[in-house]
Amino acid sequence: MAEDFPHLDLSVDEVLTTTRSVRKRLDLERPVPLEVVTDALDVALQAPSGSNMQAWHWLVLTDAEPKKIVAEYYRRSYFAYAEAGAAARAAKPPKDPETAEKVASSATYLAEIMEQVPVLVIGAIHVPGGELPAGNQAGLWGSLLPAAWSLAMALRERGLGSAWTTLHLEYEREVAQALGIPANIRQGVLLPVAYTKGTEFKPAKRAPLDTVLHVNSW
Repeated sequence: MAEDFPHLDLSVDEVLTTTRSVRKRLDLERPVPLEVVTDALDVALQAPSGSNMQAWHWLVLTDAEPKKIVAEYYRRSYFAYAEAGAAARAAKPPKDPETAEKVASSATYLAEIMEQVPVLVIGAIHVPGGELPAGNQAGLWGSLLPAAWSLAMALRERGLGSAWTTLHLEYEREVAQALGIPANIRQGVLLPVAYTKGTEFKPAKRAPLDTVLHVNSW
């Protein structure tokens, strides 16, 4: 039950605005009890899903070997992605190079230590036949990803951090085969999970609302 584990006693708005992608502040030395993760998952399962089908599945990896497998595929995908990103930045420098460099450094760090993170959680969903729809897939992923974000926030309230990642999906089939995931279960997100070094996180800098807000028409 939730009361069995320490909570940060954050308001709803604080959880919503301070659940960050945590990488360098993941505590790789502090064990994460499986029960804390499943406790947070119990909260996440209150998220909506299409027709209330609740077709999601959650793979919680705590053993070294499956984590190493996922980490190796993640690294392979990440460094190809990072190389392409570096070339793009060289061709067209970002408006905020300092922030871009910080993000790149943080992402590289996560790729290098992925298997050392105490817990890896893969969110997946049942897809009849296993083939993703050719058209708009919002209904499909809208039945998984809200629960995955709820998980990230529930973990935050329990003093744990995570980072929303999808790069391992470049090798989704290979990961599925290695972990014994059936062909009709498609992966949607990977969350590395650990206690954080310190629990204070601030809201991130975002563009003003009026730059993206459209009322009644574009």
